[in-house]
Amino acid sequence: MWAGQTLTKLPTPAFTVDVKVVQRNAQRMIDRFQALGVQLRPHMKTHKTLECGEIMTAGTRRCIVVSTLAEARFYADSGFDDILYAYPLPFDKVEECAALAERLEAFHVLVDSQEALQQLRQRKLANSKRWLVWLKVDCENGRAGVKHTDPGALELAKEIARQEETELAGVYAHCGNTYSCSGQQAIEVVAQSTTTSILQFASQLEKAGVKCPRTSIGSTPSCSHPVPDMGKLTEVHPGNYIFYDAQQMMIGSCKMEDIAVRVLTRVIGHYPHRNELLVDCGWTGISLHSLGKLPSGYAIIEGHPDLKLVGMTQEHGRIQPISGELDFSKFPLGSLLSLIPYHSCATAAMHPVYYIHSDGKIVGTWTPTRGW
Repeated sequence: MWAGQTLTKLPTPAFTVDVKVVQRNAQRMIDRFQALGVQLRPHMKTHKTLECGEIMTAGTRRCIVVSTLAEARFYADSGFDDILYAYPLPFDKVEECAALAERLEAFHVLVDSQEALQQLRQRKLANSKRWLVWLKVDCENGRAGVKHTDPGALELAKEIARQEETELAGVYAHCGNTYSCSGQQAIEVVAQSTTTSILQFASQLEKAGVKCPRTSIGSTPSCSHPVPDMGKLTEVHPGNYIFYDAQQMMIGSCKMEDIAVRVLTRVIGHYPHRNELLVDCGWTGISLHSLGKLPSGYAIIEGHPDLKLVGMTQEHGRIQPISGELDFSKFPLGSLLSLIPYHSCATAAMHPVYYIHSDGKIVGTWTPTRGW
């Protein structure tokens, strides 16, 4: 119903996606790692749509990463295969994982404990299939995974490889510590450190007689600025790059023109006594994830560097000038403002539909999957 209309016709708040920017971001990442001879396994967690998955895999519908089983089922139901569930195995979801492993040609799971491995051993797969298991390794990111320096990590990898019910598919590290970087040089330092750690770990396995078929690291910053040694890996798994956002721009992963998404909002109130505009986008439309890290508040207000999104309730946003008096005549009631989100993953999760546009005209909508 929206095709051919301008963005100004949309009901707000509206999550909009510039499809040309998405396609450009996808192709650049594909080209970057083809040149390095490394398999790109894109993460679907940012957008969770079939259309974007198609773009990121260049139409193959193969070799993706998901963060929820809802995503895994969603993509499997639409013909995607070779799916890695990159989340420490939840014990309440072993049966769901088994159903996908038995159904797909390649459904991979990830573990970081002996207890998780034991769960897989207890649930044998049909037709003599073996669980495809990745070891999650923590290379100083400090979230999930066994420490790469822990002798127990090598023992767990050996145990995965020697059991008849499981097969060691590879070792997997998320270099999310790049998110605290500032600038390309700092990103490259983390990318190099993570790459070196994961390659050394794989080498230790090989020396111990354990074949490690795949080595994979990933984050959008590190994969936006890969170091040459990343060419020695077999895979990378970035995700946010498909949309990018203000956070990635601040880190140094991308430029403003690479950010594909905006949230449109309308002015719904003038409050001169507070020197403030009220808009119809609260934290349910943009998220609170910035935590005040942007000079412009919770989002960048496109085209208005003098304005700041100072606060939000569930459905309302409060905009004030960074300094001086607000000229309310420039922002009549009903006028549109465009917000560039701090974190596109968090913002996308707030919206049940994405409005896709090209050259200012709406070309369609994408519907993401939801749930866990």
